[in-house]
Amino acid sequence: MNIRVAKTAGFCYGVNRAVGLVEKAIRDGKKTVTLGPIAHNRHLVRHFETLGVREVHSVDEIPDGTTVVIRSHGIPKAMYDALKQKNIEIIDATCPSVKRIHSLVSAAEQQGRQPVIIGTPTHPEIIAIAGWCEHPLVFSDAEKLEKWFSESPDRQNIPITMVSQTTSTQFLWDSCKKIVKKVCTNYEIFDTICKATENRQFEAAQLAASCDAMIVVGDRNSSNTERLAHICLQHCANVVLVDCADELDISAYGQNSDIGITAGASTPAWIIKEVNQTMSEITNVDVVEESFEEMLENSIKTLNTGDKVFGTVTAIGSTEVQVDLGTKHAGYIPYDEVSADPNVKPEDVLKVGDEIEVFVVRVNDQEGTVQLSRKKLEGMKVWDVVEKACEEKTPVEGVITEENKGGVVANVKGVRVFIPASQTGIAKGGDLSALKGQTVKMKITEFNRARRRVVGSIRALSSEARKAAIEKVWSAIEVGKKYTGTVKSLTSYGAFVDIGGVDGMVHISELSWGRIKTPDEVVKVGDTIEVFVIKFDAEKRKISLGYKTPEMNPWNQFCAKYSVGDVANVKIVKIVDFGAFAEILPGVDGLIHISQVADHRVEKVSDVLSEGQEVEAKIIDVDNDRKRISLSIRALLEPAAEEEAEAPAEEAAAEEAAEESAE
Repeated sequence: MNIRVAKTAGFCYGVNRAVGLVEKAIRDGKKTVTLGPIAHNRHLVRHFETLGVREVHSVDEIPDGTTVVIRSHGIPKAMYDALKQKNIEIIDATCPSVKRIHSLVSAAEQQGRQPVIIGTPTHPEIIAIAGWCEHPLVFSDAEKLEKWFSESPDRQNIPITMVSQTTSTQFLWDSCKKIVKKVCTNYEIFDTICKATENRQFEAAQLAASCDAMIVVGDRNSSNTERLAHICLQHCANVVLVDCADELDISAYGQNSDIGITAGASTPAWIIKEVNQTMSEITNVDVVEESFEEMLENSIKTLNTGDKVFGTVTAIGSTEVQVDLGTKHAGYIPYDEVSADPNVKPEDVLKVGDEIEVFVVRVNDQEGTVQLSRKKLEGMKVWDVVEKACEEKTPVEGVITEENKGGVVANVKGVRVFIPASQTGIAKGGDLSALKGQTVKMKITEFNRARRRVVGSIRALSSEARKAAIEKVWSAIEVGKKYTGTVKSLTSYGAFVDIGGVDGMVHISELSWGRIKTPDEVVKVGDTIEVFVIKFDAEKRKISLGYKTPEMNPWNQFCAKYSVGDVANVKIVKIVDFGAFAEILPGVDGLIHISQVADHRVEKVSDVLSEGQEVEAKIIDVDNDRKRISLSIRALLEPAAEEEAEAPAEEAAAEEAAEESAE
């Protein structure tokens, strides 16, 4: 036989808290009564009777000087007000989830809205909720709600505020929500079903579907216990509801059966253990016994604001996450305290059953609640990380969020870090707002947790990085080595290029193979260019760089593209007495002698050609040693034999003059 007990079986945190408050009153020696049964379980009530706790059913039955405990179901407002008129001590053990519903319906009516309550009208919890407003409407099923709307068309315009019994089924609640959203024109809907109940029912269904038999433990007067049995029957044919271990019939189960055990929210742990132990008698399973008093003792722990504690996520509601801390308190984390990231949804980072560490924000012993924060604890851990970074001088990363007087502010995982203007790396008088939104690395230079003051420096980190980069460059530099650099500035005599933390200079003569007047004819500040080392002086920390390469040499480009006899489209760039200079390629000019300008004698070159004019010319001679090119327009106009005739004697003299002029 394999026996499996549901993790969610037994006391919910509301009942657990109420039982703990009664037990504490007993320990404190108070004469205690409960207004109605503390929970729907006769064994629990009888246990407290043996300890001197009496059950009363009306305010008039409570003697003066007594301590009265309000059960977890809560009571109507009129009864609560009557209690306050008596000479008694009141311990309000109303489940925090139920108490929230009291506030919702009360506030709704004050705002002129109609409270609508979904649940069993005769259930103590519903009676109490209805008692916190003057004119409540209670519906036990969706059909009755729909009928109420259909009886009068005017009801569709009534402002509705709808809540649910905490132990209602999700199916009933969803059905009612669907009707209200379809019919009503003005509604508020609050999902007040206890997620612990929903999780208990879901686990019971899963367990029943995988077992041969199910045992549901609980009082037959408990509505949530009856619902559990009904849910189990939908998934398993063999389901029994027992009040305690004495009602078990062990012979009804085979040796090879898979048995599942679950229990209602009002079932004490010791009864569940007795059932488990009884079922285990026909197996070799050892069951660890623990008295009810010991279990209560373990549940009563002191919590203080500022504590760091561990708890288990029991439910993720619409506005908060419920956490079981193993104490009498009901722990909850408001949605805005789940994470420092406002875009994070609780269900994305948490799930039911997760064990998490949280920070205690506020303890309310009167209501039995504890406000918790996961965000604050994360923040504290981040402060530890930032403090360590300051001590060890390690860099951190943050996002610049704002500019203020004297500098900028960065967010480092939720910690506010001030960066003085002088430490931003921006030049004095520069635009600090340009940093906003950027992710930057920095060093923490000052840390004071008590004053919550943290100061950082981008410049300190960039300065160290620059020093390391400089040393890296100088340790590996050599003549001819190529670098990809960034043009940092221009002067009349050249350009300064950053090759990785070190600036080298490209002289104007090394920028282009052609004649240029200023460096900006070739490069601009911010350009990324390929350069190479011509020479360097490590002692003086000076580097001369080259930009023009043999591949960029216009003459080499000309030789690769043209040969004697080719025809080129050229541009007249200068006219002289003996001819015209024409640009073949940028940086490469050829001479069209006056005798080669036309197919007839020309007195003045300017009569035939003009600067800027584009013409076709034939390459008739190339002098590689002197890098001289002779062009001819005439060769394209006369017969081939005549084109090959030697130039007149004065052409040679003209070329000599052209050479001197070019130089």
